[in-house]
Amino acid sequence: QVQLVESGGALVQAGGSLRLSCAASGRTFRGYAMGWFRQPPGKEREFVAHITWIGGTTYYADSVKGRFTISRDNAKNTLYLQMNSLKPEDTAVYYCAAGSRLGVRVDEYNYWGQGTQVTVSS
Repeated sequence: QVQLVESGGALVQAGGSLRLSCAASGRTFRGYAMGWFRQPPGKEREFVAHITWIGGTTYYADSVKGRFTISRDNAKNTLYLQMNSLKPEDTAVYYCAAGSRLGVRVDEYNYWGQGTQVTVSS
């Protein structure tokens, strides 16, 4: 059984930083793309960033480029999202996901975590 478990969400002031983690278990994710998505209140889930499990090639949404960094620790089977210079518009439930190919659409990912809440106050 595949499991993705996010952690690290919190309430933070604008300009602050948070690091989200996603622990993956149940299978090997070699060859998979791993991604972070978010769902702001009342809006659809949107792409944030993705990374290849092998090689570490990254790609970011324009809204987070230069502020967020996606990374992974293969030995720990863990995905990270370092978020700096947070803005109130970053407030959302953040989800990690795994898919068999790189993509920016929700339907391109096969496995999802339960989400972790990030709230940025102004």
